[in-house]
Amino acid sequence: MDIASFPGSRIVEISRLAFDLPDVDILCFGESDQPGPPAARDALVNALDGGPTLYPDVRGLPPLRHALAEYLSGLHARPVSEERIVVTASGMAAIAVALTAILRANDRLVLLSPSWPNLGNAARLRGAQVDEVPLAVSEGGRLQLDLGRLDEALRGARAFILNSPNNPTGWTATAEEMAAVLDLCRRHGVWLISDEVYSRLVYDGAPAAPSALDVADPRDRVIVCNSFSKTWAMTGWRLGWMVVPDGAREAVAEIIEVTHSGVAPYTQYAGVAALADQAFVARFRDHCAEGRSLVGEALAGVNHVRYVSPDGAFYAFIGVEGVTDSLALARTLVLRHGVAVAPGSAFGEAGEGWLRICFAHRGPRLERAMRRLRDGLKATI
Repeated sequence: MDIASFPGSRIVEISRLAFDLPDVDILCFGESDQPGPPAARDALVNALDGGPTLYPDVRGLPPLRHALAEYLSGLHARPVSEERIVVTASGMAAIAVALTAILRANDRLVLLSPSWPNLGNAARLRGAQVDEVPLAVSEGGRLQLDLGRLDEALRGARAFILNSPNNPTGWTATAEEMAAVLDLCRRHGVWLISDEVYSRLVYDGAPAAPSALDVADPRDRVIVCNSFSKTWAMTGWRLGWMVVPDGAREAVAEIIEVTHSGVAPYTQYAGVAALADQAFVARFRDHCAEGRSLVGEALAGVNHVRYVSPDGAFYAFIGVEGVTDSLALARTLVLRHGVAVAPGSAFGEAGEGWLRICFAHRGPRLERAMRRLRDGLKATI
């Protein structure tokens, strides 16, 4: 794809409108107003004072690689070897490196829709064809994975990106669905890229969402991408990781060398400290659960709005009956009602008619924003 014809972000478009106004509650971004772990900040400062500011190992510093292997092995059903860990400059960097390793021009990539726009756009930048498989909507309004439709779409494809828990919908694959997806990818010879950045933000009491790491063999064509941004509220730190197949790390490290040449070492020491702070993970999940409940209460009884509480992530994805231009609605909500939410059309054709709300915010702020949203929806639809 020619960069001159690359579509702009509709989320950024809404945010720029909001930034130009004096009093807008901004819920359109995928980040919380909570600070990250204090231990991570202290570790970064100590690392800077100690002097590790030279070029790092592009695979990631050994202390972080070992800490990630221990963390993932304790969290999932199968152990993860340190030799499969690669540290990246954010979760998006992990996705980009995975796509660079796998995709060539005119390859076909499949992803679920609605989806975070960066996933498909990163594949298009590499000359790939992107086919979307929409999540089905049940009679009760809950989103479901259509395995039959996915089976058809994977025929002849090079790769499939699975984002679970999903941005923007909060849909989360069950353990049975995760195993079924892996089986389909194996049968069709398709690479599975599992984007699991929201894996710890689930609300059923489980420590994590079902993962490809629970079911995949180390030799499978599976790459798992993750990040510190969501679980530890470290969006600005730009620190992520990949779990790659056995024997693939050195080749993947060569891609990192020619794309971003590794991650700042002091930031990696902050990652080691964050991994050790599991109490923060529990507190942050509880914080998001409170926001989830508040949004549900605020939307109850609003006519022409479809909403089912999400199983994971920190977004409310609401359908608005009769809306065919969610970008126009999002603009109106900013300009007339002082609340910025993401238009569903930013996440693909299947997202049109929906709005995405980030609920990972403090109660008083979120309550005010939801009052504004309720008033805006009632006045508009």
